[in-house]
Amino acid sequence: MKKFWLLFSQTATVLLAAYFVVGTLKPEWLNRRALPSTAVSVLEAPASMPAVAPPGSLRTAAQMAAAAVVSINTSKAAQKAPGQGDPFFKFFFGDRSGEPQVGLGSGVIVSANGYILTNDHVVEESDAIEVVLNDGRHANAKVIGTDPDSDLAVLKVDLERLPVITLGNANNLRVGDQVLAIGNPFGVGQTVTGGIVSALGRNQLGINTFENFIQTDAAINPGNSGGALVDVYGQLQGINSAIYSRSGGSMGIGFAIPVATAKQVLEGIIKDGHVTRGWIGVEPNELSAELAQTFDIKPKKGGDSDSFQGVIITGVLQNGPAAKGGIKPGDVIQSVSGKPVNNVSELLAGVAALKPGAPARFGVLRRNETIELNVTPGVRPKAKPQR
Repeated sequence: MKKFWLLFSQTATVLLAAYFVVGTLKPEWLNRRALPSTAVSVLEAPASMPAVAPPGSLRTAAQMAAAAVVSINTSKAAQKAPGQGDPFFKFFFGDRSGEPQVGLGSGVIVSANGYILTNDHVVEESDAIEVVLNDGRHANAKVIGTDPDSDLAVLKVDLERLPVITLGNANNLRVGDQVLAIGNPFGVGQTVTGGIVSALGRNQLGINTFENFIQTDAAINPGNSGGALVDVYGQLQGINSAIYSRSGGSMGIGFAIPVATAKQVLEGIIKDGHVTRGWIGVEPNELSAELAQTFDIKPKKGGDSDSFQGVIITGVLQNGPAAKGGIKPGDVIQSVSGKPVNNVSELLAGVAALKPGAPARFGVLRRNETIELNVTPGVRPKAKPQR
């Protein structure tokens, strides 16, 4: 009997000692045993539990769009300095041969065939363009065409299994809608920032010839140019293009080119190698009170001295489309093809949208009388490169 109790006490002592050691060195073993069979330990949760986006998260939109947003690396040969080949120049000033200039931007894959939309200023005058996909693949890109008037360019890469972004409907976008800006700011790697649509139809900023920007407070920084502005469904709503900044970084005022404009440019460049726009050959100006007084234009009925509608024409190209259609200096263009015109940007956009060779109706105010003229637009001349 004594032997039995001795054996029992020794066994209990060993078990308690083992429990103490395990509890001290490997406590998770005891916790795992303590869990019910249907429970999952904290350490195993990430691997076994489904990843569910928390309420309000834009995770799905970011994942859908991010794969189609690329980084663009550009390089340009260094320009020779004056006198660089002169031995005396090298003796006094050293060798200033310089290194190639490099640039950084973003782009959006819009076709499984490899077409990429980006900004014209991202690839302008580049000698070599490299595209880096979000999955790590690299490829050299070819410029299919550029459109400086809208600051858009179309590139092409030869790769298979390309992720393609879904083009959204800009007509559904409203001020206050949530949006995401995706790109490669400062070269840190693909980054997603969030905000809302702050304004629509921003123009007269002096950035592009044709301006109809989406304004957003989503952070857009250098390197984001050419990247995607997407909605909560991951659909492309704009191409990030410019920022208003005093420091060079984001100040909550960014601008994106609407997807409707980007689509028009994309189709024109792929089809014809360039964008064809209407042109009538006039010199338009905003209808200020001073110009109205000079040309004896009365304000709108019931309005005050600043209540004027339309754009005043101060010059007409001889034998141009407008002159042939009967438009004269001093006329005020108030509508194009039935759409009202309130400023120069709207007139340029309205005329550019016309099909060259097809007559269009222009609502004109002449000597305070409204008339309608048929004007057949020509093809807008290409902008001369600035030097």
